Amino acid sequence: MKFGKSICVLNVGGTRYAFTRDVIRDFPLRRVSRLHACATEKEVLELCDDYDRDRNEFFFDRHAQAFVFIMLYVRSGKLRFVPGVCELSFYTEMLYWGLESAHLDPCCQKRLDDRMSEIGLDTLSEGDILVSGEEPQSPAEPVQRTVLTGRAKWLEMMRKAFEEPNSSLLAQLLASVSVIFVIVSMIMLCASTLPDWDTAKKTTVEEHRIVEAVCIGWFTAECIVRFLVARDKWDFLRRPLNIIDVIAITPYYVTMALARAGMPGAGLGVAGIILRVLRMMRVFWLMKLARHFLGLQTLGLTLRRCYREMVMLMVFVCVAMAIYSALAQLLEHGLDLGVQNQDYASIPAAAWWVIISMTTVGYGDVYPVTVGGRVLGGMCVVSGIVLLALPITFIYHSFVQCYHELKLRSARCARSLSSEALQ
Repeated sequence: MKFGKSICVLNVGGTRYAFTRDVIRDFPLRRVSRLHACATEKEVLELCDDYDRDRNEFFFDRHAQAFVFIMLYVRSGKLRFVPGVCELSFYTEMLYWGLESAHLDPCCQKRLDDRMSEIGLDTLSEGDILVSGEEPQSPAEPVQRTVLTGRAKWLEMMRKAFEEPNSSLLAQLLASVSVIFVIVSMIMLCASTLPDWDTAKKTTVEEHRIVEAVCIGWFTAECIVRFLVARDKWDFLRRPLNIIDVIAITPYYVTMALARAGMPGAGLGVAGIILRVLRMMRVFWLMKLARHFLGLQTLGLTLRRCYREMVMLMVFVCVAMAIYSALAQLLEHGLDLGVQNQDYASIPAAAWWVIISMTTVGYGDVYPVTVGGRVLGGMCVVSGIVLLALPITFIYHSFVQCYHELKLRSARCARSLSSEALQ
């Protein structure tokens, strides 16, 4: 549209904002930026509620205070809820201006997910409350738009394919292949500890080498590609899972190099033991499955959010274990009442009995024989049930919250992927 003046005025709920034409054209809010491309006044009125040609003023009958917070997001890149305004009402305003829930700060996004879950909106799509004629802005689109072309665009596509399993069909395919290789590798690792494995390995040595080489080759290629396309190489190297990847892959190449040099790993003494320990680190590849399964993601998020409760639980157990193990050692061995139970010869030995009693496991390998020891054992079991139940209640509620939150995010990603496939 050819504006009559160089200054454009946005009137949102009675509050005016003045911008130049260039700012309007590159405005981060899609509804506003689309005004610049309008060729007729009819097209303008499809985006706003009214237009004054003489003053070049666009009227929007929307929540003025909500738009203030949205403008703060445009300037600072942080989007939070307006105090005293319903989360769903503010969410509707966000959708109107072209934003999505992913643009919210994590704390506010959690509040929105909880609110939607409470009223049963987790089964509805965002399009059900989307304003007609408006296209939501992509969650991955930054506040200041940058056009990725050529090599940068290809790198970003590859990064999403390997780091975000739900971002595209290609990412889902790569994730499925990665899961298959993880499962095959774990089966090989478990089978290698069987008593008959060495005999079977001698008869089918080539097959075992091929399977192991293919698995290691895939993990190596995946690790290298993820490193090359990572935005921040140093941050990539500091991630625990990436460190585990490197540690688990390295022993294979070290073993191959030693074999070519005529030095089998079994004859390296301590170095050989270290190699076997590092090789066993492959079991941590199972943590990769957390990227693809909602249950494991829920468990990890719950542990991160409930670390204080977990510490409190450990403190409860340690304090009770110190008290009961000292008393058990005294009653069963220290008083010299004619019966000395050698299983309680020391406090550390008695601590083993305390922990299996408090957790109500009771292997039966260690048990008290004196009357005082049995009374103490009963008290230990009852107090263990109470102490474990107190913080577990908080952990349970956090687990339910995390599950609903991740379920909503997963549903949004699935809807985004479906719309991408239809396009």
